[in-house]
Amino acid sequence: MTARHPASDGDSASLGEQLAAIIAGLPEDHLTLGELLDVFGDEGLLLLTMLLTLVFLIPVSIPGVSTVFGAAILLVGVSRLIGRPLWLPARLRAKALPVDRLRPGLTAGMVWVQRLERISRPHRLRALVNGRVQNLFNNLAFILAALLLMAPFGFVPFSNTLPALALLFLAAGLIQRDGVAVLLGYLANVGTIVYFGILIGGGSVAARELLQRLTG
Repeated sequence: MTARHPASDGDSASLGEQLAAIIAGLPEDHLTLGELLDVFGDEGLLLLTMLLTLVFLIPVSIPGVSTVFGAAILLVGVSRLIGRPLWLPARLRAKALPVDRLRPGLTAGMVWVQRLERISRPHRLRALVNGRVQNLFNNLAFILAALLLMAPFGFVPFSNTLPALALLFLAAGLIQRDGVAVLLGYLANVGTIVYFGILIGGGSVAARELLQRLTG
């Protein structure tokens, strides 16, 4: 895989075009998370985040990527929060990715990037993206979305989709300094928390009723 910074073409290519070009350039047989990271570099971590979220925006889950991608995105958020270069454990960097399953998932997830590009515009609501306090809260929201993505609800419909949408909005908003996209990321985080609360509450009620039937 050619190690070229995804944003090297400057502003001439949209976010969707950059991601599509990277997906098209994926090798046919072997790829590790470390190799993927080397392509993006520290300056392209938000674009890398957008790429990693795409596989969670499709109905069919891809085995073996949820924990790996979630952990990588979480570390991206932590590196942004503390202002240090991204560090990945050697075991995580060396993790082989299922390229044959990954490419179709990434391609299918691109429909969300295309939808995002229709609504996202640079430099809107700049009060949400400019300033130290804003950066702190935005990075914390990014980390929260990554943690929600890693929550053990992968078998439940939309449990990965909602936090992945939050990450997609937040990453695009921070890249383009678009406060509207960042705000949508916050709303997606809130929606995820509400959804998980319903799942946990519903599960508790079902477990209680089952226990009462068994002991009644």
